[in-house]
Amino acid sequence: MSELYGSDAYAPREVALRVESVGVAKARLATLPLLMLGVLAGVFIGLGALGFVLVKSDATLGYAAGQWLGGLVFSLGLLLVVVAGAELFTGNNLLVMAWADGKIGTAEVLRNWTLVSLANLAGAAALALLVFASGHTAMNEGAIGRTVLKIALAKQELPALQAFCRGVLCNVLVCMAVWMAMAGRSVVDKAVAIVFPISAFVAAGFEHSIANMYLFPLALLIQQADPVLPGQALVSWGGFAANLGPVIAGNLVGGSLGVGLSYHLIYRRGQQAAP
Repeated sequence: MSELYGSDAYAPREVALRVESVGVAKARLATLPLLMLGVLAGVFIGLGALGFVLVKSDATLGYAAGQWLGGLVFSLGLLLVVVAGAELFTGNNLLVMAWADGKIGTAEVLRNWTLVSLANLAGAAALALLVFASGHTAMNEGAIGRTVLKIALAKQELPALQAFCRGVLCNVLVCMAVWMAMAGRSVVDKAVAIVFPISAFVAAGFEHSIANMYLFPLALLIQQADPVLPGQALVSWGGFAANLGPVIAGNLVGGSLGVGLSYHLIYRRGQQAAP
């Protein structure tokens, strides 16, 4: 079937079957490796966010150039997840395909999402602590630290509806990147599939819950070490929670319904007996 597409990539219908099969394996992964792989994914996405901040701290770049170049660098995170292997909550929203096909149960899906999201938080926060202790945020005469604070504060001030909608749009692109990477047969194929959608969501300013799990703790550490002037806006744990709730909900809707369920209805509904 892939010959119809002029390459050796898997055709979309084949990708749908592969995503389902992977979803079953992910849902039934033992708890310890699931948690360890979840921690790794949090670290990997945090490294992507670190690269994005480094680019954005360069005041010589124009806005569009900084956003697109930052998005290109951020792609490192998902590339590490997909190629090296890790469990990422936003990508795992595609488990709904296996669920809709009756191959895994609701409890299995919720177990995976809950454990993976908590492990992602642990990994991202641990990376933030390590990065802070390394003195990385003092680089570029403190511009990196100031950029982290600026980004976190802007996220904290987003109205809930905007945060939700940006979360939806983000995870449509993230899950499309995962979907297209599943069509590839080589690391180069996967890298090409990942870079464009991830660069697009970052450049557009959409919201990724796991990236925020790195940026907010790092901003709080910076702020605690260098108190701001009285009356200046502060990043807070309450602001972190207020951002994370609607962003997670948006990521779930964008990945699970916008991509996973849509492709199930297109390619897999009624095909259970004949994969």
